[in-house]
Amino acid sequence: MKISMVLAAGNPHVADLSAALIAVGHEVTVHSSDALETPADGREPYLGDYVDALRAEWDSAPPDLVHAHHWRPGLAAVLAAQRAGLPVVQSLHGCGRRTDVGRLLGRESALVLASCEQEMLDLAAAGVPRSRISVVARGVDVDLFKPHGPVFARSGLRRVVTVVDPSSDSGVAGLVAVLPRLKDAELVVAGPMPPAAADVLRGRARRLGVEERVRLLGPVARADMPALLRSADLVACVPDRASWDVWPLEAMACGVPVVATDVGGLTDAVIDGVTGLLVPVGDLKQLIRRLRLLLDDDTLRTSLSIAAVDRVDARHTWPDVARGVDRLYRLLLDPPQPVRPRSSRRSAGGAPAAAQTDENCTT
Repeated sequence: MKISMVLAAGNPHVADLSAALIAVGHEVTVHSSDALETPADGREPYLGDYVDALRAEWDSAPPDLVHAHHWRPGLAAVLAAQRAGLPVVQSLHGCGRRTDVGRLLGRESALVLASCEQEMLDLAAAGVPRSRISVVARGVDVDLFKPHGPVFARSGLRRVVTVVDPSSDSGVAGLVAVLPRLKDAELVVAGPMPPAAADVLRGRARRLGVEERVRLLGPVARADMPALLRSADLVACVPDRASWDVWPLEAMACGVPVVATDVGGLTDAVIDGVTGLLVPVGDLKQLIRRLRLLLDDDTLRTSLSIAAVDRVDARHTWPDVARGVDRLYRLLLDPPQPVRPRSSRRSAGGAPAAAQTDENCTT
């Protein structure tokens, strides 16, 4: 089938999904808002330009369905698809606190794909009809993220790695706060941070006497992330609220156990005591205990590492995800017809024919 992917900017995970869908026989066209040409009057493109560009494309070459990612492209997709009568699939990847947007898009779309059970519950609570929501596991590029390969250089300290995202809470301040209780461990932080936020974090580390054990790497190229993750004794993902982070799964694919807060999709990804350890949000004492336990117990780390790789291989590879999405696409375009109960035909004597047949059966 012909699928139009609608997204706001280059996204490696949407690119991976598109490639996996092409591999199972679909024709996929990616429509990204950053590909819009600047209007002749020199102003920046806006949502209306995106909608107009999509309408023009679909008027001349309509797809079988549209799959939008995140809420702004979702709005554009819904508006552009209405004129052509195209079914729209939404992957909201969490709307943060924009439950109003999630409700609107869910009601205006034919299908909403949630990335975890908690997102499904949040969407249903926001008013999206439960019948329109399906859970699809997040995908991992296991050819890139794998247990064996190059490793970032290490110091003599044990290493905890975390990744920050400026668009969501990362919990990195809590990790700095517990570092004084982890005497021979360093915290390596990857990802972009606004200069002011980085200064605040360094100041906090300085006051706690751990500045030399906190390393802020800044943005790390995707191709280099596996080597960084493999250099860790463990990775920590401890946000205070749910966020759509796939990197804990990528760490698991690299054979690194995860310590995570029990929120959102992290409870789907991390099986407590099996593939990693979960801690309650805001419980720094429990966070210290769990980090210490995992750093001090080589056998436990090895056990969790093996199980983490197995879970990703069994549930989160892109071919598996694509097959699940393909099945949902097909059910949307060609839903099964309801089976009507057969009416009872009565015999001349008034008894139902089926019952009459049963009475004549012999054993």
